[in-house]
Parts: sequence; C-alpha cells; structure tokens
Amino acid sequence: MATQSVSQIAEGGVTRSAAAFWKYWAASATSNVGAGVTRVALPIIALTTLSASNFEMGLLAAAGYTAVILVGLPSGVIVQRYSLRGMQISMDVFRAIAVLTVPLAAWLGVLTMAHLLLVALLMGLAHNLFDMANATFLPRIVSRQELISRNGLMSGTIATTQLAGPALGGLLVQAVGAAVSIVFDAITYAVSAVLLGRIPNTGSPVPTARQNPFGQIAVGLRYVFLHPVIRPSLIAASAVNFANGALYAVTAPFIVRTLGLPVGMVGVVLAIDGLGTVAAAALTARLARRLGTARALILSTTGGAVLALAMPLAFTSWAPVLFGLGVAGFAAGVCVLSVVTRTHRQTVSPPELLSRVMASVRFVSWSVIPIGSVLAGAAAEVWGPRAGLVLAFAAAAVAPIAIYSSRIRKLRELTDGEALPQEPEPARS
Repeated sequence: MATQSVSQIAEGGVTRSAAAFWKYWAASATSNVGAGVTRVALPIIALTTLSASNFEMGLLAAAGYTAVILVGLPSGVIVQRYSLRGMQISMDVFRAIAVLTVPLAAWLGVLTMAHLLLVALLMGLAHNLFDMANATFLPRIVSRQELISRNGLMSGTIATTQLAGPALGGLLVQAVGAAVSIVFDAITYAVSAVLLGRIPNTGSPVPTARQNPFGQIAVGLRYVFLHPVIRPSLIAASAVNFANGALYAVTAPFIVRTLGLPVGMVGVVLAIDGLGTVAAAALTARLARRLGTARALILSTTGGAVLALAMPLAFTSWAPVLFGLGVAGFAAGVCVLSVVTRTHRQTVSPPELLSRVMASVRFVSWSVIPIGSVLAGAAAEVWGPRAGLVLAFAAAAVAPIAIYSSRIRKLRELTDGEALPQEPEPARS
C-alpha cells in the first residue's frame, strides 16, 4: 500500500490527498502569521498614533467581529454556491488590498480612527467568508478518520502562528513602526492565495440556486438548536467567545496603562496565548482518546475557567506572570473545546447541511464577541481595564456550567447514543 504522503483516497466522490492538505495547511499558516502581526499593530496604531480612548479600543476590537452579525448566517449558503477554493483565494486578495490601505493612509498623513474601524470591519467580513469556506473545505481533502488529528494540527498551527505572529509583530512595531509592519500581513495573504490556487479542484458547488435561502438558513439553525450535543457546545463556545471579546478590548490597555509595561509586551502576551493553544492542540487527540471527547470537554472548560481567574488577580510584581498564566490556561481550554466540538460537527452533520451548520454555530457564538468587547471597553472606561478582565472571567465560568448541565456529562464520547435531528430541505420558492 502506498504511503499517506503519496496516496489518494476516493471517498464520497471527492479525492483526498496528503499533498492537498499540506498546501491547505501552508496557506493557513502563512496568512495567520501575517494576521498575528496586524493583531498587534492595529491596536498599537490606535493607542500611539491616534491616542484612542479605552472605549474606542473596545470599538476597534468589536469592529472585526461585527461582520459575523452581518454575514454570519448567509455565509453558509453563500459558500455552498461557489467554489470553496475560489472563495478562499478571493478573500485572500481582498484582505491584502484592505490591509494595505492602513500604511498608505499613515504615510499620507490622513489616517483616522474611522479608517481603522472600517478596515477592521472589512477584514472581519472577508475573514468570515474565508473561514466558512475553509472549514467546509477541510472534510473534502481529509478522510473522516483523520479529522480530529488534522483539526488538532490546524489548531496547533494557528496557535503557533498566534505565538510567532504577535511576537514578530511586536519586534516589527519596535523596529519599523506599526503602520509599516502591516505590509507584511498583505504579503502573507498573497502567498496564501498562490498556495490555495495550487490545490486541485475538489468538486462542484452544491446546487441551491432555486431554493429559498431563508429556508436553507432556517434548516441549519434548527439542526443546531435541536441537537442534544451541538446546542450545549454552542452555549459553551459563545461564553468563551464573549470572554475573548472582552480580552481583545482590554489586554493592550491593561498591559500598557495599568501595568506600565512597554508596547512590545502586548505582542509577548498575545504570544503566550498562542503557547497555551499550541500545548493543548498537541494533546487534544490523545486526551480525547484517553478520556473520551465528552469528558475532555468537561475537563477543558472547567480548567480554562479556573485559570482565567488569574488574569483579574494579576497584582504587584507578579502581575505579568499571573496574567500570562491566566492567558495561557484559558487559551488551552478554548483550544480543546474548539477542536473537539468542530470535529464533532464535521462528523455528524449531513454533508448537504455542513456549511450551514458551521455558519449557524459561528453566527451565534461569534456574534457575542463584539458585545464582549464593547462591554469590557465600557467597563474599562469607567473602572479601569481590570474590570474588563473580571467580566471575561465571569463569561468563561459559564462554559463548564453549560456543558455539565446537558446530557454531555453522562457521556464518554459526544456521539454516544445520539439521536440526530433530521429535517428535509425547505420547499423551493
């Protein structure tokens, strides 16, 4: 039998090859490194160049995720109607152009906070469509048996880029300035587009042109909310995403203004987030095999919430250490939750519903991120950035409660004894 590196597996009419996966992996890794640089550079531009207030920092963090509210649900139907690979390439090109407007405006001396907010919004729209196509694309190039390990590898890779990207971003910001460093992000999107273009076509779009799109969206939502495992997993994901939204808003002000550390430390702290995710991604498949996916979910959400408490408790000279421990521990818990539940959805969802199930989950769980950002920014404006960290911990504590109060607490594997809700497609309009 040929080795996996050169084998091709025909499954469900789609040819899966290791070469296609590694090009997919390289494209994601490259663009995520660049995104990590921008993740550091944008808030630093707002803080240092535009002297943004704490509330404006919350708005900036919320802007990118507001896109989920705008296109989150339709994205599942949209990506069904076009080539998944073509959608990813188009969004890479769009993101490269959008992000380049920031250094251009800075060089011309016309950069404003409104411009940064608009770019963050546009990038969020493109990210959402790209990620929806990306998540739906993976089961087409990876066999079902490999999904949890490949999802774990992708999460680990994303975490590694979150470790390297912000750290590189901090160095670039110190060396050449925040605006110039963003050019690096645009280059990585171009490289990603080229790599994705080298993956062979993996099938035609699902023929949905004659069906009512609102009915299609409703079927996806009903499937998610009627499912006895996906529903509580969604509540837990929404809780940790609210916490992440709060952290996005207050991390930079807390590091720079409360702790009085240099701006380069923002990149270091964000890199620590990636370190926690890398460690968890490397262990998720093993943890799932040893404990079972349901028990791994209970352990990860509980542990992540407990460790998140270290962030608002970061005082005195130990503050950087405590804050870093909280960031890494919370990130590790979120990683296990993400890998296990995403693999479960990709495995149990009917193929014709997969993109809509993924879109429904993303819409609900990501829509709370800008709410968390705005509320944490408002709390920071009134009581200081530490108040935003308290809000993040409170949200993180909801995740294990949601999991444990569902049927998941009685299971070893998330798929044990599932009665999957099945619904027909809506009538044609």
